[in-house]
Order: sequence, then structure tokens, then C-alpha cells
Amino acid sequence: MGLDISTVGFETEPVSFTYDWKMAALYALAVGATPEELDYVYEGRGPRVLPTFAVIPSYGPVSQLFVKTSCDMTRLVHGGQTLRLHRPLPPEGTLLTTGRIEGIYDMKILAKVVLSTRTTLNGEPCFDTEWELLVRDAGGFGGARPPKAEVPKLPKDQLDSPTFAVEQATRPEQALLYRLTGDLNPLHADPAFARAAGFDQGPILHGLCTYGFVGRALLKHACGGDPARLKAFSVQFRKPVWPGDVLSTKGYDVGNGRYALDTTVVGRPDAVLTSAWAEVA
Repeated sequence: MGLDISTVGFETEPVSFTYDWKMAALYALAVGATPEELDYVYEGRGPRVLPTFAVIPSYGPVSQLFVKTSCDMTRLVHGGQTLRLHRPLPPEGTLLTTGRIEGIYDMKILAKVVLSTRTTLNGEPCFDTEWELLVRDAGGFGGARPPKAEVPKLPKDQLDSPTFAVEQATRPEQALLYRLTGDLNPLHADPAFARAAGFDQGPILHGLCTYGFVGRALLKHACGGDPARLKAFSVQFRKPVWPGDVLSTKGYDVGNGRYALDTTVVGRPDAVLTSAWAEVA
């Protein structure tokens, strides 16, 4: 059964998500927080909440939207993730999130499904997310092509002089830890499942775990450690990362509070994130 194009525009009812400091701290550890980031993992220091934690409350409504589109989950690839923040997250609270199917686009062999969420806290806007999902062998249905997005580009004449550069080591158990935040896909835990999916090297790291690692780099090196300064963060997922890989991220200040980002794995030349950018206050 193909994707149900008639579902474009469908919205979920608000989904409630209650969290506390322990859940926020678990997320921080799952995306590599260290003792040097004690504000995010120790209740005696707040704690603060990493801005990219915002993807976690979106799982519920996004899962509903998957089902609504009749998406074949075995053919699903996470293509891109965008986060827009309106305020910092407190260490605990109850969030209400509404999801919407923004579009289903024809990319010949692939189909692209774009989902969005809007989240409020105490009736006030808190953050919005956009999820770009690629469905293998689901294209060719005669639909519209996806609209092109204007994103900050890497400055080709400054590639050797980034505004910041940082290496972050992931751990061999990183995917096992990250899956405790809610994404239980066996692709990130079961070697036999990973091999069947074409990853002979073993279970891969969640794209959103890599997203969280790079979000931490942004927080430290572009936002001066202040989560209130991160206003938007967007990436396209291009290459797999394996637990134990070392991520290398370079950030380039391209003006007007925007950064273009380049993330690779040390020892491999290809970018694992592309069209990556952030907006900083």
C-alpha cells in the first residue's frame, strides 16, 4: 500500500508530555554530556535542559502521523531535522504538542514526507520542529517535487579558518543509551537486525543522537553556553555514524546570527550532516 496523499494537512490532537530533571539529564548523557557540563546532568545545579531535548516530546504526535500516512516503517529513513526555539525549557514541566502532515512529495524513487509539530508550555509557544522523512521505493506517484529551501552555505573561501572547530568522541554504548530516550528501533541495538538492513559493521547511531552532539557543540562554541541564545538548528542526515566514532564539527559565522556547519567522522571524508545551519541570538 502506498502513501496516503489525502492525509496532507491532517493535525493530531494535542499530546501531553510530562518530564522531570531526571529525564532531561538522561537525554543530556545520551547525547554525550560530560562532567564539564554539570549544569545539564546534576539537579543541584538547576539543572538546565539542552535545547535539542525538544525532539523528545515530539515522538508521540510524529508517531501518530507516521501511521496516518500509511508509511511503511521498514523503508523509512530520517532525512532531516529542524528545531525552532521560542524559550528555554525549564527542568520540569508538562508540554502539549500538536503534529501536522505538511506535505508528501514525489522524488522519483523516493517519497519525502514532511511533518511538523508545535509545542506549548503553560499556553505559551515553546518550540516547533520539522521532520523530513524519506520513504524508499515510494516515489513515482506523480506528485509534486519538494520545495527548495534556502539555507546558509559553507563559505568556500574560508573552509580552512572556521569560527570554531571541535571533536566529540561517541562511546561504544552510545546508541544503547540514546534509545532509552524513546527511540527503540532495533537498528540501533541488534547486530543481526543491522546486518539485515545492510550495516555489516553493526548497529548505527541514531541521527538525532548525532544532532544532539552537534547541538552541544553549538551551545558551547556559538552560544557562550547560554541555551536561550539558540533560536534554530537544522540539518540533513547524509551518512551513518557508528557508536565509538569521533565527530568533527566546524562552525562558520556567516553573518546575521547564522552559522553554517560541517560535521564529519574523523578518518572518513564524507559529511555525515549536510545543509546544516544554526541561528543564534
